[in-house]
Amino acid sequence: MDRRKFFKNGSLFTIGAVMMNPLEGSANVLDLEEVNKNKKAKNIILLVSDGMSTGTLNMADLFLSRKNGIGSNWLQLYKDNKVSRALMDTASASSIVTDSSAASSSWGGGFRVNNGVLNVSPTGEPHLPIWQKFKKGGKMAGCVTTVPITHATPAGFCVNSKSRNAQEDIAQQYLDLGFDIMMGGGANYFSPELRKDKKDMYAAFKAKGYQVVKTKSEMESASNSESVLGVFSDDGLPYYVDRNSDENLKKTIPSLAQMTQKAIDRMKNHKNGFVLQVESGKVDWAAHANDIAGLIHDQIEFDEAVKAAIDFAEKDKETLVIITTDHGNANPGIIYGKYANDNFDSIQKYTQTNEWILNQIKHDSTVSQVKEIIEKANGHSVADQEAKTVLGYYDGLHKEDGLYNYKKLPYRAFAEMQGKINSVGWISMDHSADYVELAMFGPGSELLKPFVKNTDLHYLMLQAAEVENKF
Repeated sequence: MDRRKFFKNGSLFTIGAVMMNPLEGSANVLDLEEVNKNKKAKNIILLVSDGMSTGTLNMADLFLSRKNGIGSNWLQLYKDNKVSRALMDTASASSIVTDSSAASSSWGGGFRVNNGVLNVSPTGEPHLPIWQKFKKGGKMAGCVTTVPITHATPAGFCVNSKSRNAQEDIAQQYLDLGFDIMMGGGANYFSPELRKDKKDMYAAFKAKGYQVVKTKSEMESASNSESVLGVFSDDGLPYYVDRNSDENLKKTIPSLAQMTQKAIDRMKNHKNGFVLQVESGKVDWAAHANDIAGLIHDQIEFDEAVKAAIDFAEKDKETLVIITTDHGNANPGIIYGKYANDNFDSIQKYTQTNEWILNQIKHDSTVSQVKEIIEKANGHSVADQEAKTVLGYYDGLHKEDGLYNYKKLPYRAFAEMQGKINSVGWISMDHSADYVELAMFGPGSELLKPFVKNTDLHYLMLQAAEVENKF
């Protein structure tokens, strides 16, 4: 198979890199091409920071640089010229602004579908998801995420469904299809006490030979010779900053990097290789809530998973690592001002998310109690009037809507109040049509063009692994 047939590595990439660093760039780019030339990707690890606007990537890197003197693993790959890099168009069949199911389906099925759908065309035809193609080709396949494992992004690589919301059915499809390791949240769709149909999916998975794990220690002790279903919360996993501020959560809930490492360990010795999707789904949820602590720390958690994947790939030499996002969300950024540096640095004192803060406040809380809760979580006090403004949203009359805002908490109002102190602004609480970052490391990365459609990634993965698109 001519691996360059579909994606010839554009000369623009080489020329651009040389012009940026004429002394070093050309050598590094040539080295990348020479190292990967004509090599097959035995394994593929695709990492998705769901809903990551460019500002999110930027702020996490600045946060780490200013805190530790070392930036993010993702951007260090750029600085070291270790990856091929592109911009990707994220549109769906129904809109220039995609949702996660259509975005994942573009990668999973190779075609653009309408928002809300998983690998079913606008005229009703199903598209075979790519993890099924790789399974048919003899590879192991799995997904790990910080949201329900049945959520849109992992599901887009695995199943067909006319609705992303059919998560009970998606759990059943996972069982029928026999993926090798699936871990995240989502007990609502597996537990007989929580499923609407009362079916015990845990028992069904066990009957099929799966190890079912529900805690970090159970995951760590699970055998790497048998399939694993890991479900660690009813819905999404706790935000990373909230988890790390709670010793019990740290002991019981694995991080995304720990789940990633477990998945690699489970599948790395398979003779035909493996494919793995890794998703930080709560980056998207934090963006929907304009929750800066949730956003930055979950992006940092994702970045730790990037390191786990790259560390493995550097030793393995046969693994293509793909790092990207499915769409932007809320487009946050640091706003110019005299005290922008110090204001942004104040986020380093945040020990809890806005979700945690706003759930601690009750309708009968006093002004002093509200101030105490905020100071404990954000490391600074607020004025009485600001506390009264927040408390005003708990009178049963003033409520905010918004995706994942089940309790109608005042996320937008609170973020606007925080912005006066941390210099972070947001353009919305929803997805955007941004072109997004796409980076690749390892065999197959030389196939990447400087600008691609999201659907192109489907065929690039098949091409890199030399798996015929015949299923």
